[in-house]
Amino acid sequence: MANYTGPKVKLSRRVGVPIADIPKHTGKRQLNPPGQHGFRGRRLRDYGLRLNEKQKVRFHYNVLEKQFRLYVDKAGRLKGNTGDNLLRLLEQRLDNVIRRLGWARTIWSARQLVAHGHVLVNGRKVDRPSYQVAPGDTITLKEGIQKIVRENMESMAGHQVPGWLSFDPSTLTGKIDTEPTPDQVPLDLNMNLIVEFYR
Repeated sequence: MANYTGPKVKLSRRVGVPIADIPKHTGKRQLNPPGQHGFRGRRLRDYGLRLNEKQKVRFHYNVLEKQFRLYVDKAGRLKGNTGDNLLRLLEQRLDNVIRRLGWARTIWSARQLVAHGHVLVNGRKVDRPSYQVAPGDTITLKEGIQKIVRENMESMAGHQVPGWLSFDPSTLTGKIDTEPTPDQVPLDLNMNLIVEFYR
C-alpha cells in the first residue's frame, strides 16, 4: 500500500485524537467519528482497542504498516521496555525532529522538507525522512529554505521545543542533546497495547 494522500483530518476523526497540532485537527468538531452524523457503532473489543492505539501512533508519525512492523521488531531486540524503545525510535526519526523543532507545522510538511534535500545533519545532506538521529547530531538547513522555515516558526508562536533537543533560533541550528523519554512525547498513548497487538 502506498502513502496515504487523502484528507488528513479524516484520520484524526477515525482514531478520535488530533494527529497534528494545528487548529484544523484540534477543533472539537473534528474529533467526531467519521460519517454523516458521526456514527460510532458498537463498543470496541480488545482487538479494536489495540488496533486503534496502533493507528494513532502510525498516523502521528506518518509511517506505513510494513515500516511500523520493522520498528516494533527492532524495539523488541533492544534492551529495556519494548514500548519505550519503540517510542524512542519513532521520536528520533529526522522528519519528526524537524517537526519538534518547530521548523514545519505538520509531519507531512517536515517529511517534504527532508525529502527535497533542504536538511543537513552534521553538515551533510540527508534526504531520508526515516534517518535516525543520535545524541550529539547537529541539524541545520540550506540557505534557500531558511526564509520559509522562519515564516513557519512565526505562524507557530508559542511552540515548545522538547527538553531532549536544543535550538538556536538566530542560526536555525538544532542539536540532539539526549535520547527522548516517554514523558517528553506530547501524546497520550498506551504503548503496551501496541506491543500486545503484534504478539
